[in-house]
Amino acid sequence: MLLSELLEGLTFNVTAGNSGNTVNPADVEIKDVVNDNRKITEGSLFLCIQGANFDGHSCAAEAAEKKAGAIVVCHDVELPEGCEMPVVRVEDTRYAMAFISAAYFGHPAKKLKTIGITGTKGKTTTTYLIRDMLQNAGHKVGLIGTIEVIIGDEHIHAENTTPESYMLQYYMSKMVEAGCDSVVMEVSSQGLMLHRSQGFVFDMGIFTNIEPDHIGPNEHKDFEDYMHCKGLLFKQCKVGICNADDPHTEDILEGHTCEVEKYGFSEGADIRAINLAYIHKPGQLGVFFDTDGLINMHAEIRTPGKFSVYNALCAIAVARHFGCTPEEIAPALKEAKVKGRIEMVKVSDDFTLMIDYAHNAMALKSLLTTLKDYHPNRLICLFGCGGNRSRYRRFEMGEVSGKYADFTVITSDNPRFEEPEAIIDDIETGMKKTDGKYIKITDRKEAIRYVIENGEKGDIIVLAGKGHEDYQEIKGVKYHMDERELIQEILDEQ
Repeated sequence: MLLSELLEGLTFNVTAGNSGNTVNPADVEIKDVVNDNRKITEGSLFLCIQGANFDGHSCAAEAAEKKAGAIVVCHDVELPEGCEMPVVRVEDTRYAMAFISAAYFGHPAKKLKTIGITGTKGKTTTTYLIRDMLQNAGHKVGLIGTIEVIIGDEHIHAENTTPESYMLQYYMSKMVEAGCDSVVMEVSSQGLMLHRSQGFVFDMGIFTNIEPDHIGPNEHKDFEDYMHCKGLLFKQCKVGICNADDPHTEDILEGHTCEVEKYGFSEGADIRAINLAYIHKPGQLGVFFDTDGLINMHAEIRTPGKFSVYNALCAIAVARHFGCTPEEIAPALKEAKVKGRIEMVKVSDDFTLMIDYAHNAMALKSLLTTLKDYHPNRLICLFGCGGNRSRYRRFEMGEVSGKYADFTVITSDNPRFEEPEAIIDDIETGMKKTDGKYIKITDRKEAIRYVIENGEKGDIIVLAGKGHEDYQEIKGVKYHMDERELIQEILDEQ
């Protein structure tokens, strides 16, 4: 492939080594594109990416020694004397990588309907809802998100919510090869900030909601920066589908370049939920509602609360753009399930038990207040906190559970290099700011056994924090641990 084809759409200049002599990119043949110095081969294009701990620019001389076809840089680099290797100078190598990767893989996004979802909560659940709904209507849909990447029948474990642009373009190219006609993906604020989703225009961009999160070192400097990065999606999509009820929606849409439609409960929503009714049966929590506006239908979802309605409304709005009918949408909504997101696990006819990924105070408060609306006999919350992370999260989660749950079981999560008991003590500090009742059981399996054996008629029990994770990280080692398996073991041992 010619270097000129890879650089299409970018502002750049190309010189021969450090000589300053101009090189015509149409004269340079490229055999591969890499951003890992260990993968540099003769004739490859090496992208010098600056990360949190390593700067690829330091490998420029190595690229020359390995006879790379060219390198892409955004600042001066040291090269061997007399080196004539073409050096492509751009303003931002991460931004350039997105466009170069798109060209290298044949612009796969142009062959797919692309749906990008951003927001603090609801991204994962909504991606699966949309995928299930579209597949129910006969589409073949790829998925890229926090839990996994799905390409046809292949499920690939996800490392980041939004992969680096090279891998994103690679995955989309594989989806095209597998016969997918569309892709739905989570687009994180980090992904937007680091240009991972650049190189193409989304057909639809979605905003679920926003609250302060991911603010700190190596993330966002403040809430305004977090909102700004979320808003970048709406300068990179054709249609924006947004939560009408979120107080920050207009801030997110500032400077948008897309058409906008909104969903929610408020009068101004283009698709509005009305006639809300809660479903509460043993082992099942859900919601009935109708929609009014751009589409009129009756819906049932088997996950609880208003936030589940928001996720469903968003999925309905997307499905409408694909021409899906209410008859195709309704059964997909009813059957949709997401591993580790308000995942019901049947253990008794007397009480309801669920697994959820809520792993910070904001998510836990949202979940517990939602479940309170179902008027359980007791709301029981089992959770721990990760080691080598902010201690404030532990204090906050302890305080939230103490305030909103009727009984809390404090246990271990991923202690990493900390002692589980020290983490539990920090959670207890937050608990003691409330009148909440609690018990401490370090071993997570024994903690789960306790809540199952002591469950009462009408209780709702939440196992929070692990969600889809199937491991526990201790002293740098990930040990297999799936809460679904632990529950089954406990039931078999009874």
